[in-house]
Amino acid sequence: MLDANFWHNKKYSKQILKEKKLFSILIESYDKSIKKLEDLDELNKLALDENNLTIQNEILEDIKNLRSEVKKNEVKCFLSNEADILDCYIEIHAGAGGTESQDWADMLRRMYLKWSDSKNFKYHLISEHKGEEAGIKSSTIKIEGDFVFGLLKNESGIHRLVRISPFDSGARRHTSFASIWVYPVVDENINIEIVDKDLRIDTYRSSGAGGQHVNTTDSAVRITHLPSKIVVQCQNERSQHKNKETCMNMLKARLYDYEIKKKEQKNKNLETSKSEIGWGHQIRSYVLQPYRLVKDNRTNFESTNPDKVLDGQIDDFLEQSLYQIK
Repeated sequence: MLDANFWHNKKYSKQILKEKKLFSILIESYDKSIKKLEDLDELNKLALDENNLTIQNEILEDIKNLRSEVKKNEVKCFLSNEADILDCYIEIHAGAGGTESQDWADMLRRMYLKWSDSKNFKYHLISEHKGEEAGIKSSTIKIEGDFVFGLLKNESGIHRLVRISPFDSGARRHTSFASIWVYPVVDENINIEIVDKDLRIDTYRSSGAGGQHVNTTDSAVRITHLPSKIVVQCQNERSQHKNKETCMNMLKARLYDYEIKKKEQKNKNLETSKSEIGWGHQIRSYVLQPYRLVKDNRTNFESTNPDKVLDGQIDDFLEQSLYQIK
C-alpha cells in the first residue's frame, strides 16, 4: 500500500483493502477476546472472594458467548487459501427421478439462500431451468460475501434425501439425489487464459421470468470449453451481450477451480463422482423418514434436527468440513 503506484489500479487496490480489512477485523477480535477473558478472570476472583453465585453464573454465560466468538475466528483461520476470500458460484442439479429430485434440488437451493440471508450475503440468480411439475432441474446462483467460497467449497458433491413423498398418492418413502458444485468467482488479478478456438458458443431463448424480451429473442447464452468439456450458461440478464459476459466470468471461475483441484490432487475422482448423481456418491444424507437425521458421510457429523438444517442452519456442517477435510 505504500507503493506510489498502488492506487493506479483501482480494482487491485480495492481487493488489497478488502483483505486488509478482513485481517484487521480478525486481529481486533482476537485482542478483544483476550481483554474480555482477562476481565472475566478478575471479576471471577472477586466473585469467589465474596461467594457471589449470581455473578459467577453470569460469568459462565459470558464465557459461553466468548467461546462462540473465538470459534468464529478459528474458522476464519482455516480459510487461508488464495481463493477462500472470494465470492462463489453455486450450481444445483437434480438427479434422476423426475419431480422428486427436482423438488429436492429446489429445497437445497432454498437452504443455501436462507444461509446466505442469515449472513447478510448478497446473491444473484444466473440461470435456472424449472421442472415440469415442481422444483428445478438446475440452477446457478452467485453469492457475494466475506470468505463465502472458503465456507462453501466443501459442499460440492451429491446430497441425498429420504422422505415420504408429497407427490406419491400412496405416501411411500422415496430417495432423491441432487448435486451441488461450488467454485470461486475469480477477479482480474487472477489470470485465466481462454483461447477463442477452444470455445463453442450457443444462443437460445430464455425461459421463465425476465421481462418482455423472454421467449422473443435468443438472448440466453451457453458456452462450452471444448478441452475441459466445461459448460456454463446464463439466461437471466436482459441482453445476449451481458449473458455472454457473465458466462465468460463463470467459465474463468470453473477453469480456475479446476486447476486448484489439480494442484491439491483432489481432482482424480471428480469426473467419476459426477458421472452418476445417485447411490454410493453422496457426501451428505438428509433423512426425514423413518427417523430424522442429517449426516455428513465425510466427517460423520450429525444433526437430529433436519428442519433447522434445511432452513439454512448449516454452519456446524461447514465448520466440521473445514476442520476435518484436508
